[in-house]
Amino acid sequence: MKLLLTSAGISNTSIRNALVDLLGKPVSEASALFIPTAIYGIPNGGDIVRRVICGSLGDPFCDLGWKSLGLLELTALPSIKEELWVPILRETDALLVGGGDCQYLCYWMQKSGLTDLLPSVLRKTVYVGLSAGSMIMTRFGTSYRNHTLPAESDKSLGILDFALHPHLDHEWFPDNSLANLEKLAATIPVPSYAIDDQTAIKVTNNTIEVISEGNWKLFPPSIS
Repeated sequence: MKLLLTSAGISNTSIRNALVDLLGKPVSEASALFIPTAIYGIPNGGDIVRRVICGSLGDPFCDLGWKSLGLLELTALPSIKEELWVPILRETDALLVGGGDCQYLCYWMQKSGLTDLLPSVLRKTVYVGLSAGSMIMTRFGTSYRNHTLPAESDKSLGILDFALHPHLDHEWFPDNSLANLEKLAATIPVPSYAIDDQTAIKVTNNTIEVISEGNWKLFPPSIS
């Protein structure tokens, strides 16, 4: 299993090098599928999807110079025969999972059947998350509640046994100060990584490595 969990995308050379290492080839020789689903759970989601794909918003992600780039919209998959999308998923080198609403993304990953496929898919494919796309693989997720899903719907898949808090000290997210995230981490029964937009978590099987040209902090699990 190979994952690169970013806060904002491939924001610096160190994170890009980590991606290339996980892929085992240059980005220009790798295929990618982009999952935009989580973005539709936040205001103005449709336009944000367009800007992420075009590279006019945030750090490089879809616009890294992939050999090929496709879209995999999870909300459409339950109505499509698996033979139309599962082979493409299994053949791709990188699965790019965008940010937005964790709960909305988690629901559709489960509803579409992607969650069940991940263990076998990730034997070959590199999972590259951005914000919520990173958080849902851990033991912590959030929700904007701009949807009609049941309130008790899962906010994360819990595949990795730690929590992730992206956008540390970002001006767009005033609640994400180090002090506030430390208080939040004190309520979570697993270790928590707070990372800024110049930091990513690289996971190779059971090995966790912090890749950073910025700031980050590892908090211990809560004591209860």
